[in-house]
Amino acid sequence: MAPTSYQPPTRGDKTDTSTHSQSVESNLSHSQTTVAKLLAGKGDAVFAVRPNDTIHSVVNTLSEKRIGAVVVTDQNGTLQGILSERDIVRRMADTPGQTLPQSVEDLMTREVKTCSPDDLLNDVLKTMTEGRFRHMPVVGDGKLRGVITIGDVVHFRLKELEYEALRMKQMIVG
Repeated sequence: MAPTSYQPPTRGDKTDTSTHSQSVESNLSHSQTTVAKLLAGKGDAVFAVRPNDTIHSVVNTLSEKRIGAVVVTDQNGTLQGILSERDIVRRMADTPGQTLPQSVEDLMTREVKTCSPDDLLNDVLKTMTEGRFRHMPVVGDGKLRGVITIGDVVHFRLKELEYEALRMKQMIVG
């Protein structure tokens, strides 16, 4: 049964027009969302450690803050690397009972993929998926601006989809 507001096209109707909700621009608007927009809602808190810190102290930080990775910075806040739970677990398998006293610089990933606040979320998600990592530092104007996770991107996108569905429902009803 067709909705009561539906009317079939008649001979004089323009068949090549579409409503705003059906436009390519609106359907792909989420692809234009930037990292800066995600950070504006999430915040820019960054948990950083130093290269000479012990893995034991990092494990405590990860547990206390309920996070999956920390960035490694020097005394000036310049990004030196990143260290994740996965890095620690893999090292524990290689050096059982000897991992916690090791230093961060011995385990950290030095070649860190970063993004900028102006990068599109879709591009960042693709990079993270292809690189098989879940945390990406955000660097703008040479400074660390935040860290985003693949979960942040997915959560943000789900909220956008919920909002879009609500808008469409309101358009149909209203």
